[in-house]
Amino acid sequence: MNGAGEGPAAPDPGDGAAAPETRGERIAKWLARAGVASRRDGERLLAEGVVQLNGQRVTHPATFVRPGDVVQVRGRAVDEPARSRLWRYHKPDGLVTTHRDPQGRPTVFERLPPTMPRVVSVGRLDLNSEGLLLLTNDGALARRLELPANGWLRRYRVRVNGAVDERALAALAGGAEVEGVRYGPIEAGLDSRRGDNAWLTVSLREGRNREVRRVLAHLGLQVSRLIRVAYGPFQLGVLPRGEVDEVSGKVLRDQVPDLQRAQRAKSR
Repeated sequence: MNGAGEGPAAPDPGDGAAAPETRGERIAKWLARAGVASRRDGERLLAEGVVQLNGQRVTHPATFVRPGDVVQVRGRAVDEPARSRLWRYHKPDGLVTTHRDPQGRPTVFERLPPTMPRVVSVGRLDLNSEGLLLLTNDGALARRLELPANGWLRRYRVRVNGAVDERALAALAGGAEVEGVRYGPIEAGLDSRRGDNAWLTVSLREGRNREVRRVLAHLGLQVSRLIRVAYGPFQLGVLPRGEVDEVSGKVLRDQVPDLQRAQRAKSR
């Protein structure tokens, strides 16, 4: 039996009577697809007690949402998830990739056109980084596109100051350890050099927080500009700085082959 105030009881995992399409979708995943928050942040909202399902407060993550159910977050109704959509955004530097910044710095989401639905980012770019940032209205899709298992390269153009050792760059293909942290293989090469400044192309498949800056600093190179130009099959191209462009449904389905099947299952 649920504890007081935990909302509708979750189905008994041992009870084989309810098929997944009958019992619905876990509420944190549903909130992610609705663009409210990532699945992890959705679970935090549940723990805070600010989510209601059909008028009852929900705190248990194994609560399921069925078609026609009414979900509210902090008293406001959440629309049922729309079809999964993806946008390319050319992020300028000076913006943080978060919905609310405790330091009051300008955010990516404040600068998006007012016609945009609520979206979440696929990964992040830090304050001083720029270039391609993928945005989606489907938090579950964002999580899927972030998985290292996709094997997608994230490619950057990087301007550095310092003496570039091309052998040291090539050695990054075997990974690197910086201050006790082990990083995976990195493809890095010199594109051009002028005085103490140089442009590099750097590609990696995982992309930990500030990984490029930390690894290059370990080689004695100071990053003065970092531009992401590709995230897997999605390219920055000639998208103007600060502009947003939606990826067509066909391209999205081609690049995420199981998307259509997953959407059909969700709509049952």
